[in-house]
This record gives sequence, C-alpha cells and structure tokens, in this order.
Amino acid sequence: MPNPQWSFVQPTEMQVRDFLQAQSDQTFSYRPVGATRGHPPRGFVYDDNHVQLGEGEATFERACNALAAWKMFPPAWTRIMPTDSSGIQVGQTLAMQANALGFWWLNACRIVYLADDQSPVRRWGFAYGTLPAHVEEGEELFTIEQWADGTVWYRVQAFSRPRYWPVRMARPLARMLQRKFVRDSCAAMLQSVQTP
Repeated sequence: MPNPQWSFVQPTEMQVRDFLQAQSDQTFSYRPVGATRGHPPRGFVYDDNHVQLGEGEATFERACNALAAWKMFPPAWTRIMPTDSSGIQVGQTLAMQANALGFWWLNACRIVYLADDQSPVRRWGFAYGTLPAHVEEGEELFTIEQWADGTVWYRVQAFSRPRYWPVRMARPLARMLQRKFVRDSCAAMLQSVQTP
C-alpha cells in the first residue's frame, strides 16, 4: 500500500516528481468522492471556513488568479506541486508538502472537480481528494465567492479523518495543524489579493 513520505529535510524536486509518478495510477482513498458538492458524509469531521477579501469585480478577479496560482498554501510551511495554473484540471495528481514538528510530510491528492457557478452565488474554484499516500482521507474544496452584495470571500470546505495510526494517535495535534492551515491560508489569500 502506498504511504505518505516523510523526511527531516524538504524533498527535492526530483523526489517529488518520482512521488507523483508513483501516485499517478492510484485511486482515491475514500468512498464519497465529490461529496463537498453537497452534504458532508458521515464518519468524517467537516470544516467550513471563510474570510472576506474585499468587494467588487477587480477583487474577485485577483482572488481567482491567486487561487489558480496556489497562493492559498502558506509558503512558510506548505508547498504544492505542480504549481502552474494548467495543473488545475480534473484528474490532475498533486503532491502536497507540509513542514511540521521537524518533519516534511509528502502527501498525494487529485483534483476531483472544478466549481464555476453564477448562481445562487458566483463562485470559482476546485476540490481535491486524497490518494492512499496521504496521512488523512477526505476532500477539500477551495472557492472564491462573490455574494449578492458584491463582497468577495475565500472559502475552504473539507471533510476528513485520519488514515494512518500515528495520525489517529495524535488526532488533537492533527486537528490543531488543520486549523493552523486554515488560518494561515486565509491570511495568505488576504495578502495576495490586497498586495498590488
């Protein structure tokens, strides 16, 4: 069974490419694929967080561009590969790296679907789901939304549960890191949109 990889040093680009190649034929590690479109499935922890980025068409466009460029990943302790916007397509396999507790964790996920709606709320974004080489199992949806009053919001919805026993044993710590990711991700998007 494929496992997430960890090391004391950040993986090299070649190591990440090899990891991605090994994950390319893997299937999703959870059954309710695409469930971030509707009601969260039972047996998973569900999170729904959002932050206002501003208002108006220009803010919406800047926010969508930032999302397409993966700016929602806090650069101080996370990385995603590939990072080019052409990678945001259904079926694209991704390597998500996180630096926590002195380790680099390399996790695999795949884009499940794209969101491009005009009503009832205008929104753009995408969801990715975990592959077997990920410490968690579940799905995460990243969207930019423009509400009827013109305000623009960054929203992160996710359902997840631990996949491996070390994560299950350290569940409070894992949840703390998930909450930290959301806080830092919101801050990263605010900075990306508000910086000329």
